[in-house]
Amino acid sequence: MAYDGVLDDVRRAIALEIPERLPVFACSEEFDVAWYGKYTYEEVCQDGRKMAEVWIATIEEFGYDWAWLQVDDCFEFEPLGVGTKGSGNILRATKDYLPATQETLDNLRIPDPNRDGRMPEKLKAIRLVREHFGDSVLIEGSCAAPYSSVGLLFGLDNTMVLAATEPELLQRACDFFVDLQSRYIQAQVEAGAHAIWIGDCNAFSGMLSLAQYRKFAFPSCKRLVEQAHKHGAIVHLHNSEIVPQYLLAEAELGVDIVNCGPAADMEEVAKVLRGKVCFSGNLDPIEVLMRGTPERVASEAERLVNLCYPAGGYVFNTGEMNPRDVPAENMYAMVKAAREASRRL
Repeated sequence: MAYDGVLDDVRRAIALEIPERLPVFACSEEFDVAWYGKYTYEEVCQDGRKMAEVWIATIEEFGYDWAWLQVDDCFEFEPLGVGTKGSGNILRATKDYLPATQETLDNLRIPDPNRDGRMPEKLKAIRLVREHFGDSVLIEGSCAAPYSSVGLLFGLDNTMVLAATEPELLQRACDFFVDLQSRYIQAQVEAGAHAIWIGDCNAFSGMLSLAQYRKFAFPSCKRLVEQAHKHGAIVHLHNSEIVPQYLLAEAELGVDIVNCGPAADMEEVAKVLRGKVCFSGNLDPIEVLMRGTPERVASEAERLVNLCYPAGGYVFNTGEMNPRDVPAENMYAMVKAAREASRRL
């Protein structure tokens, strides 16, 4: 349930303190649209009023402490000429990537987030949700980190090849996206977002060695984090990471919150990250939330809270996107159990 102290509690967690009330998040937008049942996902992702309608209704129904307006990964890339595909309840994804050349990069221009593509609709949704809830939920916009942005521009395979064959071109492309994503972050903050979810899943440990991560993904992401902070945003990073050494590297970016992937050992993560950076996660959205019983969901939520909350620097979240087929009773069980477990501590 929305409450007036949520921003203070998030800031306490970021300061590595124990929030007075544990903020409970869920990467639930796919589930939310399906539960609401009035529109397809493709209809929602094109219309800011429908986005706001769905997010407001589900926050009030399930009691999330945030509005996660990530929506899909394509907003920044469609105006650049990247092809995308989505239909019905299948989320849009990038396709028909641009040639991985300097000529392509030279011809790119930073779109205007207030005018170009679907981004004005997302900004409309942020404004409407902020008008409805004020500061009683954490309103979180999103963008892709620079390295992942290059993967969404050129294709992941071509981007990984560039690291070996044309690292200077890869760096210049990352530099372009520091500027582009900084502008998109600014527009979302001006529309009313308190925080920005920066996704960098193309830089996950299953894709890059730690040395490669530090060389190719880390520097530009750090610059983007600095820009986001200049615009006044809380930065919530998600690489879907599960390896403690990579999570420690992410903490060095200066982000405010690191979200942990669903396969991370949270006991180990808590030991490694505690006292270094606020972290969130990592209830498994498939094996537990979608396929489990309400009792199993509640038990796992309680386990995570008991493990991570008492020492401070933690907010509850799922480890990844919650599928549309999650039973509603499981979502109720998760939120209720996380909240009640934190009150007992």
